[in-house]
Amino acid sequence: MTVVSRVDHLVVAADSLAQGMAWCEDTLFVTPRAGGDHPLMGTHNAVLRISTPAFARAYLEIIAINPAAADPRRRRWFDLDDPALRERVRQQPRLVHFVADCVPAIAGSRALDSLGIDRGPLLAAQRETAGGLLQWKITVREDGQRLFCGALPTLIEWGDAHPADSLPESGLELLSVMATHPRPDDLFAAYKAIGLEQVGVEAGSPNLAATLLTPLGVVTLESMGL
Repeated sequence: MTVVSRVDHLVVAADSLAQGMAWCEDTLFVTPRAGGDHPLMGTHNAVLRISTPAFARAYLEIIAINPAAADPRRRRWFDLDDPALRERVRQQPRLVHFVADCVPAIAGSRALDSLGIDRGPLLAAQRETAGGLLQWKITVREDGQRLFCGALPTLIEWGDAHPADSLPESGLELLSVMATHPRPDDLFAAYKAIGLEQVGVEAGSPNLAATLLTPLGVVTLESMGL
């Protein structure tokens, strides 16, 4: 079965949603829109449309642990429970990961399995938004790990609605996404297995870089090994 994946959204982790929204205004010169709560994971987010013809339906997610949410009794997604990551984003929000829209997601997960990469089971999730209920399936490992220092995407398959469809233009445009890793051949093979062609791969120290056009010029967000 042919699997096709594309960049769905960038994940910026923050210590709190207020901190993340302030960072967005200072760094990208725009105010993000409140997203919603994730009861499954005890997190909440704010979102911004960053779509371009090359990255259709792409958006940016600022995500943080929701202090008002019930304990999810499992490791949260995107390594948000990792002590080192939490300490770094306590100092400043940081790009940590990206999510790929993969159709069908189960085939993409199996393609990674064939390479010995456990992306995790597909979980059903949802969140309420001003535009209605969003529902999706997403790969989440039991340990919450992102893998390849965040450069291997989590796989997602949306239901009837996609968040970018109801997001207004933000003044941001995603220009490129580049991954750097000490095992570039393995990472490239994983991208090929899920049919992801939008993200470049280079050898080097772990880093995920996303370049955006903002109202005040070009800005590159980087994970810098986080």
